[in-house]
Amino acid sequence: MEKIFDNTQVAFSLKSDTELDRAYFLFKMIDNQPLVRIGTAVTNFALKANLPVEGLIRATVFDHFCGGVNEDDCLSVVDKMYTKGVSSVLDYSVEGKEEENQFDAALEMTLKTIEFAKERKAIPFAVFKPTGFGRFELYEKIGEKTALNADEQAEWNRVVARFDLVCSEAHKKNVALLIDGEETWMQDAADDLVTDMMRKYNKEKAIVFNTLQLYRWDRLDYLKKLHEKAKNEGFFIGMKLVRGAYMEKEIARAIEKGYPSPICETKEATDKNYDDTVRYMADHLGMMSIFAGTHNELSTYKLMDIMKEKGINNNDDRFWFGQLYGMSDNISYNLAANGYNVAKYLPFGPVKDVMPYLIRRAEENTSVAGQTSRELSMIKSERNRRKGK
Repeated sequence: MEKIFDNTQVAFSLKSDTELDRAYFLFKMIDNQPLVRIGTAVTNFALKANLPVEGLIRATVFDHFCGGVNEDDCLSVVDKMYTKGVSSVLDYSVEGKEEENQFDAALEMTLKTIEFAKERKAIPFAVFKPTGFGRFELYEKIGEKTALNADEQAEWNRVVARFDLVCSEAHKKNVALLIDGEETWMQDAADDLVTDMMRKYNKEKAIVFNTLQLYRWDRLDYLKKLHEKAKNEGFFIGMKLVRGAYMEKEIARAIEKGYPSPICETKEATDKNYDDTVRYMADHLGMMSIFAGTHNELSTYKLMDIMKEKGINNNDDRFWFGQLYGMSDNISYNLAANGYNVAKYLPFGPVKDVMPYLIRRAEENTSVAGQTSRELSMIKSERNRRKGK
């Protein structure tokens, strides 16, 4: 496979010299782990104490990794990326709010992004997190098959109703809907609920997509069982495939509670699990659609190879590649330049409310070996290329 991801001219064609300098500065900071920890603590403190840091955050880390403070704010970014063939997934990234009115606000925002997506070719997917629609502990209880009291049952019925409303709107408006994966100890309940939605709304094609976090060693087996159900009951499977975002938390909890870790033992095992799952889905394309969420170049090349080997068109709408906004532009823009379907996750929301998400991203970047240094080396090459003109 020709190495297309080294082309920095294509990768950063939308970035001005100033934006490129900002990206360099940010990744340089993220590359320095103690600095990330200090920066995180200081930022958290400043936001909690209502110090005037929002302007600074907005001008640096927020604008690099986020589309804007609301959905309209994102449109200039959406349109700009689409000039290069890169689509957007508007991701309302407000985390950790656990009141009913917040769940209803997240529901309204998701419905709004579905409406947005229906009207714009540049936004092919909508997305939400299960815990955006209901309390974490409630999912946990359901997953453990713990009996609910009357209030909890009523609360769960509201969660189910939110899922159903969003999936039915997505189905009505023909907008694919990605449902994010979260921690293992709440995921069983979310999986069962998403499967119910697939049964109901994926009769003609994949509209509802669940997420498989493939640092979990049990996920390919889970997919195979789901495939059997889909064959027997006549529905399509949509899956977003990612490596996963909660590793440290997962391992710590398994140790603390004394159960076997749900995470693959090595990075290599995770990579193999990811690639095997991609292969399995590509082998059963009649019933499946793939959203390959990955910043891993090798995995991306492997999926491109599979498509070529199977004679699948680059722009087949059952295959999408996804990366996060502000990261891996060398993958996203070069894929798009070669005619593949690519969508960037574009987080948005009030600066203060999106900070937990941004902090997690920074920590994740420092814990993924090589990710930040790869970003830095690409930015360096592009700066040198421009200076050499």
